[in-house]
Amino acid sequence: MESMDMNSMAASIGVSVAVLRFLLCFVATIPVSFFWRIVPSRLGKHIYAAASGVLLSYLSFGFSSNLHFLVPMTIGYASMAMYRPKCGIITFFLGFAYLIGCHVFYMSGDAWKEGGIDSTGALMVLTLKVISCAVNYNDGMLKEEGLREAQKKNRLIEMPSLIEYFGYCLCCGSHFAGPVYEMKDYLQWTEGKGIWDTSEKRKQPSPYLATLRAIFQAGICMALYLYLVPQFPLTRFTEPVYQEWGFLKKFGYQYMAGQTARWKYYFIWSISEASIIISGLGFSGWTDDDKPKWDRAKNVDILGVELAKSAVQIPLVWNIQVSTWLRHYVYERLVKSGKKAGFFQLLATQTVSAVWHGLYPGYMMFFVQSALMIAGSRVIYRWQQAISPKLAMLRSVMVFINFLYTVLVLNYSAVGFMVLSLHETLTAYGSVYYIGTIIPVGLILLSYVVPAKPSRPKPRKEE
Repeated sequence: MESMDMNSMAASIGVSVAVLRFLLCFVATIPVSFFWRIVPSRLGKHIYAAASGVLLSYLSFGFSSNLHFLVPMTIGYASMAMYRPKCGIITFFLGFAYLIGCHVFYMSGDAWKEGGIDSTGALMVLTLKVISCAVNYNDGMLKEEGLREAQKKNRLIEMPSLIEYFGYCLCCGSHFAGPVYEMKDYLQWTEGKGIWDTSEKRKQPSPYLATLRAIFQAGICMALYLYLVPQFPLTRFTEPVYQEWGFLKKFGYQYMAGQTARWKYYFIWSISEASIIISGLGFSGWTDDDKPKWDRAKNVDILGVELAKSAVQIPLVWNIQVSTWLRHYVYERLVKSGKKAGFFQLLATQTVSAVWHGLYPGYMMFFVQSALMIAGSRVIYRWQQAISPKLAMLRSVMVFINFLYTVLVLNYSAVGFMVLSLHETLTAYGSVYYIGTIIPVGLILLSYVVPAKPSRPKPRKEE
């Protein structure tokens, strides 16, 4: 009877039973996170965080999921205990190696495309968390002089206990879809220190209004996704009817397919935001006018993505916490002291992001495209800055051109992320004459021919 109910529920919303089970457990992270607030004692909170994460993983993915999660967690903790000077780099490479192995074994991308699901997505989030913990423990050995602000803020002087580590990794199911957060923040939140310190006159802000806002946003996003997805299926890219369309119709379909897919991620991240906010961990301080901020849980700025004026803004508003992780633990650490970051650091970071998602040609092509897209957008921005402030209209035109460029290349590139296979990706890209690849490469090459120098107002002569 229960199986029949699950089948009918899954059919009613157009998903598989496995996905429905995941969604129910995922939504359950909201009440589970709420009850964390009333658990007494620090030890009790750590145990509850870890145990609830284990239980939700079991109900969603089965017993084997927790065994998979245990591998990177063991790698991270063992490296911190046995060889602190290199624990960060050891955890990084071994953690990624295991994640890649799981990607290859389960072919998770194919399962996701076909409406299935497995624990690989949660393992992706968990891998980033154990790496950041190990790297920050490694940074705790270094002198503060010469460290970046993020390193100073997140470094760990003492090794967390085993129960603290397990609570951090699996906290109330937060590993399902993120957001990624730091061990130091988790410890301060659990212990009531830092911005969570209630010993001062200021009380902790109520999370309920912010939680309701996130849940309402999730409902809208899911409704839009369920409405749009039947109208813009990914299979259309390889159907004969698609090849019969003209250039503009094909390009318009790519735009709508990309936007449709994004609403699914907006829903997922809105639910994860709600669960982190209601627990209190999502609190990130106060504004200048004394209002609470809940940015720690925020993983996407929907309007920021859809109306981005520049491709450079996309990593700041899409999968925000993972983008922050990549910046702190890959991008910035590839820049030598006294040097500026360049295209190599950008490409290397995007490559790590691609490998993290899975070894599919579509992922690789998407993230290489992303590096090209951002580099091309920077060229347009430099040309815009080279225009005299007196020519405000021309500057506005360049801003609009950068916006159109971002919309064009982003949705073109996103096809690879959605269809994954090399054949389907090249078919979709080739159907619009590789325009989203040619334009960024052309802009990068043109920047060497037409270099831009920022326009500076001439200093006034002293009278």
